[in-house]
Amino acid sequence: MPPSPPAPRASPPSADLPPDVARLAARGVQRRFRARTLLIQEGEGGDAIYIVLAGRLRAFVSDARGREVTLGHHGPGEYVGEMSLDGGPRSASVEAAEPSTCVVVTRESVLRHMAEDPEFTLGLVTRLIRRARLATESARSMALLDVYSRLRRVLEQRAAPGPDGVQAIAERLTHQSLASEVGCSREMVSRLLKDLETGGYLAVRERRLVLLQPLPARW
Repeated sequence: MPPSPPAPRASPPSADLPPDVARLAARGVQRRFRARTLLIQEGEGGDAIYIVLAGRLRAFVSDARGREVTLGHHGPGEYVGEMSLDGGPRSASVEAAEPSTCVVVTRESVLRHMAEDPEFTLGLVTRLIRRARLATESARSMALLDVYSRLRRVLEQRAAPGPDGVQAIAERLTHQSLASEVGCSREMVSRLLKDLETGGYLAVRERRLVLLQPLPARW
């Protein structure tokens, strides 16, 4: 396999990070990760958090059959791995969705920093509360919404108006990545996208999805 392109050169940890996170980053070590590198393995013990300087990380859960559900993506200024600060096992896996640069901070350093920096500790608590709310909303979506409604929600959340005013999704989403986010099979996503394309609701331009008109509430 040919080597992945080098990760973008990262600025010092204090640059482009919220001040409280930058102070924590100063306690860690920068590392670069190739795309698809697994940083965190679900179920294993956790002894560090990862602060993203450049690139993008994907958090996900999987089962014994290899099926995955994407929990979210994390870009520069965000951090992952804080759920294991209580000493418990990792609650999800995290991989580099693209070449990424992170600051790795040990659990011991994080706990010491929390005792010394109330601003960071408050931010961490707020983040955990927000994550709990998102988990509740995700569970509600899986339980109460059908597959199409979940797909529509993801597409609408990702889309943003371009220079021409048309709603487009900047990143190139594969049918498999969408299936992992929605919680269904790739075949189901492919069929729904094809139906929406045939109906004139979306198009694929330069391998990116473009929403031509508001998606219907039901399908």
